[in-house]
Amino acid sequence: MTAIITVANQKGGVGKTTTAINLAAALAIRGKRTLLIDLDPQANSTIAFYDSGEISTSMFDVLSDSRVTMSAAIKPTKDPLLFLGPGRLALAKLEQVLAGQFDAPFKLKDALTPVLKDYDYVVLDTPPSLGILTVNALVASTHLLVPIQAAYFAIEGTDDLLETYERIRARPNPGLKVLGVVITLFDKRTNISKDTHGQIRSVFGEVLFKTKITKNVRLEESPAYKETIFTFAPKSPGAVEYKKLAAEVIHRVEENRATHHAEDAA
Repeated sequence: MTAIITVANQKGGVGKTTTAINLAAALAIRGKRTLLIDLDPQANSTIAFYDSGEISTSMFDVLSDSRVTMSAAIKPTKDPLLFLGPGRLALAKLEQVLAGQFDAPFKLKDALTPVLKDYDYVVLDTPPSLGILTVNALVASTHLLVPIQAAYFAIEGTDDLLETYERIRARPNPGLKVLGVVITLFDKRTNISKDTHGQIRSVFGEVLFKTKITKNVRLEESPAYKETIFTFAPKSPGAVEYKKLAAEVIHRVEENRATHHAEDAA
């Protein structure tokens, strides 16, 4: 069964897109066929691989027109195991386009279903809001991963995200699970980072990943060169940390599957 992971936090600037890109790339490096889907109108995950002029069919077309298939939008990357479902600015109009359609929250799930057999992992990059795009991602997903910046007020707003998560679990997607919370932009030299790490741990406990993503200029630079951290700066702390995060993600997904099979058997 394909693991479909939504990377979401409605606060901007928390390293969400950086995490989506480099987690997807790290999963591919570990031999997993991975599809990265860009649902953010800013399309930063897409720009990390392609210029906007190179994109003819995007996730907007797939979600707004049932005649456009997911496979028509998917593009290869330099890594033979990593593929991209590109986004574009037009996604900002999706809320209006889908207004009043009873199946609006299920558009992504329906579009993804025919291609899932081709991938081990799907990673969904979402906009910094809890609108129709993030709801589509959560309805289609098996897991939620929340990046939280090591900064004051970091936890503010996660209540709304977790409330949305519970609402999705209550009706359209009861199988959705929180895979974990990852601390991003961690600066071990500052007391703020250390204090907020303690605060985040006290709130999230077991679901907090052991791996922390430290502040790293290489991570910020790599998309400008159309590269992931693994080809741009393979020995950098960012590359090492995202590889570790991918290992933790794989372990948790497999643990969840084992628990699920055991419950089914019982």
